[in-house]
Amino acid sequence: MRLAVLNAPQQIDVVDEPVREPAADEVLLRIASCGVCASELDMWQGKADIEYPSFPGHEVSGTVERVGARVEGFAPGDRVAAWVTERGFAEYVPVRAEYCFPAGAVPLDLALAEPLACALNAVELAAPALGDDIVVIGAGFMGNLVQKLVQLKGPRHVIVADTRPDALQRAAGLGATRTVDVRSESLVDVVRETTGGAGADVSFEVTGAQAALASLGQVTRMSGKVAIVGYHQGGTRELPLATWNWMAFQILNAHFRDIDTIMSGMRAGMRLLTSRRLALDDLVTHRYALEDVNQAFAVAVEKPVGFVKATVTIGPSPPA
Repeated sequence: MRLAVLNAPQQIDVVDEPVREPAADEVLLRIASCGVCASELDMWQGKADIEYPSFPGHEVSGTVERVGARVEGFAPGDRVAAWVTERGFAEYVPVRAEYCFPAGAVPLDLALAEPLACALNAVELAAPALGDDIVVIGAGFMGNLVQKLVQLKGPRHVIVADTRPDALQRAAGLGATRTVDVRSESLVDVVRETTGGAGADVSFEVTGAQAALASLGQVTRMSGKVAIVGYHQGGTRELPLATWNWMAFQILNAHFRDIDTIMSGMRAGMRLLTSRRLALDDLVTHRYALEDVNQAFAVAVEKPVGFVKATVTIGPSPPA
């Protein structure tokens, strides 16, 4: 089978490797698609301390090729989204059956269960209530997911901030009640005006950048919730902790390493996708063949106008 291997910064090679048979509790997944995750970009650029060779790819979907002896509930031909920790840019990968979730009629390149689980678990942790005022700082793929999920909770206002006009236009199209280009407009002033001076009930930081953290507390009401969703890589970050203490914020680290929590988020996310309560067709904007996986990573770093999410198509998506 073909497998993508990161052998050096910005050098992913596609090599041949034997297919491993599934263990008794696994299925062998014929991968249809794998998303390029922002958490892997530093690794690809050479900014992360990793050992080579490395095997990126964890946002996979595909069809069950074979099942292990003890697997129940799945059969060859079943279309699923799955959780793996590596080797997602390949033709096949063995996966524990309990880490697979039915994809129904969802196109497999849109069955992005793992990143959806990250956003869903963040929103569930923050637990916005009906009628809440919400701020989302960051209108990239994860910010868009957070926005979509928050809007299912019935907020009063959803204010989305970013530096990119195309991202803000997309956020408005997704239902934001107000967008703010922070290069030319004060987010603090907009939130104060929109909320009658109170501030947001829940604020989400979804950038991974220092600037967003600095403004997060400035837009949140006393005893409100600040949720750190952005993936912060490289260097250190600073927080005005004295102010945050005084404001009695609930500070939420919206990252999850517990497998049961990840599985719960993926299960709920796939229920939303398969029931059509949620759709990702407007967020997957760039698709590449396995041989062009380096280009997929490059465009994810560059983020050209109109870019939201890149996926790598490994095999055909069979009909539902």
